[in-house]
Amino acid sequence: MGVAAGMLSSQRTSPRPQSILFACTHNSVRSPMAEALGRHFFGRDIYFASAGVQCHEVDAFAVAVMDEIGIDIAGHKPCSFADLDDTSFDLIITLSPEAHHTALEFTRMLATRVVYWPTLDPSAVQGTRETILEAYRGVRDGLQKRLEELLDWHPMASL
Repeated sequence: MGVAAGMLSSQRTSPRPQSILFACTHNSVRSPMAEALGRHFFGRDIYFASAGVQCHEVDAFAVAVMDEIGIDIAGHKPCSFADLDDTSFDLIITLSPEAHHTALEFTRMLATRVVYWPTLDPSAVQGTRETILEAYRGVRDGLQKRLEELLDWHPMASL
């Protein structure tokens, strides 16, 4: 069994977290997308939030690619770790190296698991509008796949 298969297997046998914080560098692209995907698919069962090392406005390309799948993040209010009202998360998933280091420091005295999901920052991609949108779609779809695997989600088959 490979390392990835072993990690996935251990994730499925551990209890499903009841609260998840997604963290990235600016809380403007990756973590708001992950939070919205989590709420969309698991919102009644799990509490989701997001934060950044710093706060920036929500990225228009992130809003556009989430809108393509029927999820509205235009009203997302970016916040930093320091802005969080509640710090009692079962799991913090970090999406950038800066957020990972901050989360480890943030949870030093807490019983919170921190997992790093290296995720491309699509705002760094240059090129045509379509090239940039493809990068954002790749991040969105990758986050959705990881969430489905982490939380063992299987959509119902068509009848």
